Amino acid sequence: MGVSLFFFFLFTRLFAEINGGSQDDECKVSRCSHHGPVIRFPFKLKLLLEHCGYPEFELSCSEGKRAILELPYSGKLWVKEINYASQTIIVPWYLRDCLQRQILNFNLSAYPFQSTYEHAYRNFSFFNCSNSKAESYEFRSIPCSFLSSNPVYVAPSSYSLAEVNLSSCRKIFNATLPDYFIYEWEFSMNWSKLMHGNCEAQGKECQRKKSNSTEPEIECINKPEKAILGFLLFTIGIFIIFIVYRSNKLKREHRINIQGFLEDYRALKPSRYSYVDIKKITNNFKDKLGQGGYRTVYKGKLSNEVFVAVKILDDFKGNGEEFINEVGTMSTIHHVNMVRLLAFCADGYKRALIYEFYQMNIAIGIAKGIEYLHQGCDQRILHLDIKPHNILLDHNFNSKISDFGLAKLCSKEQSVVSMIGARGTMGYIAPKMLSRNFGNVSYKSDVYSFGMLLIEMVGGRKNIDATVENTSQAYFLEWLYNHLDQEQEKLSIIGLWCIQWYPIDRLSMKIVVGMLKGEEGNLVMPPNPFRCMGQTRTSVRRRKTSIQPELTVISKIE
Repeated sequence: MGVSLFFFFLFTRLFAEINGGSQDDECKVSRCSHHGPVIRFPFKLKLLLEHCGYPEFELSCSEGKRAILELPYSGKLWVKEINYASQTIIVPWYLRDCLQRQILNFNLSAYPFQSTYEHAYRNFSFFNCSNSKAESYEFRSIPCSFLSSNPVYVAPSSYSLAEVNLSSCRKIFNATLPDYFIYEWEFSMNWSKLMHGNCEAQGKECQRKKSNSTEPEIECINKPEKAILGFLLFTIGIFIIFIVYRSNKLKREHRINIQGFLEDYRALKPSRYSYVDIKKITNNFKDKLGQGGYRTVYKGKLSNEVFVAVKILDDFKGNGEEFINEVGTMSTIHHVNMVRLLAFCADGYKRALIYEFYQMNIAIGIAKGIEYLHQGCDQRILHLDIKPHNILLDHNFNSKISDFGLAKLCSKEQSVVSMIGARGTMGYIAPKMLSRNFGNVSYKSDVYSFGMLLIEMVGGRKNIDATVENTSQAYFLEWLYNHLDQEQEKLSIIGLWCIQWYPIDRLSMKIVVGMLKGEEGNLVMPPNPFRCMGQTRTSVRRRKTSIQPELTVISKIE
């Protein structure tokens, strides 16, 4: 609850900052074009509020997307660049479309701009000539169709025009102008520093105070985007710190839970090793046996020359539940057909389990082991991951069931158990584990997996065909069912009894053990477990020539 309130406050504050920034959009930074100058205080575009800039610095955007500075009683200037640091504007001169009439008597003394050039005012004469003339530095043309449709030339009034044939020219007027108006392509002007203050030096923006005072006052404000960015970075930083803190806290809680569990099982738990010991036992994890789910299995050897299988649990996945589940389960069961847990490691966040090392798998011992899980313990144990990988053999070929990471406990009176998600391995998982339309999850799920294991032993191939459209094992299994009329193989019949679609039709492991021992009399052919899938025997027989034994990857469902 406290965490939720904390982040609610942070995001509320961030929204307020963003909303506050949107209020400052009334004086937002703008441009007339992508390559045009940035327009901000003391300049402002027309129609913006008065405090956004000064009237003398008001700009407008022309149809050609140029920033235009209009000087009353003098004319309009194209502002090409604005340098706020040096408080200078660059104004192209002859690059303009036309030298307007109002600018001819241009005078900066009445405006807040001063020329950056040292200049003297001179008298210039403007001529309208019907023919082009040879130009010189003093006598040159200006692009101004506003004054005349013919070429317009300008020269200092004191310039001797004896060398110029002015027979086709007519003087338009005289004007007093600075030299650079005629001889420079562009010129620069600056504005008073008193109007700009020291906001730029502080990394802030300026605006006029909203007051009725006749004297303009400047205030410095934080740049809205920087304030929002700063707060956003602060929020992200807090969030990252919280995630790291939360992750470390959860790891500490998981470690405490494991330590508490080990204390409770002190009388039952096997030997305990450090992680350094585990590295020595596995020869620094040299011989990898396999990998799946949250663990990797390595071959190792104890000091007494006993070979072991060391299962390393990934400390970045899970919350320690699988470790507690497996140690707790294996510490309470002892059976000739159960793999024995010899030792474990719980060293900080490093966790490992050490088992007897066996190699292979055989049927009747597996059935006895599953029966013991279902009926021989104080509580019924559902393994939920019966498959060849988890069935081992000792040197006398006694079957050993291993890997209880997905196991669940329930009372013997309890017929079903609840699960949030599917558990097991594709190819061995019962239909009800994937779709509850086939029934609730019960100990009969292990019976189904055992049946698939038997059929794999009979067929000498994997039970899942990755090339089949729906990744079902139905084609091979129904083919096997249809050919039992001639062979009546014991393992196949028992396997088919175990993989009936509905749990109520499956045998108990006690009956399975009796069948395998030959204590149940003549074996009865089971119903076709695939009748509900809408496949006819004829359609399957047509496919039988395309069925080839092949190996496929077994995918794990955790």
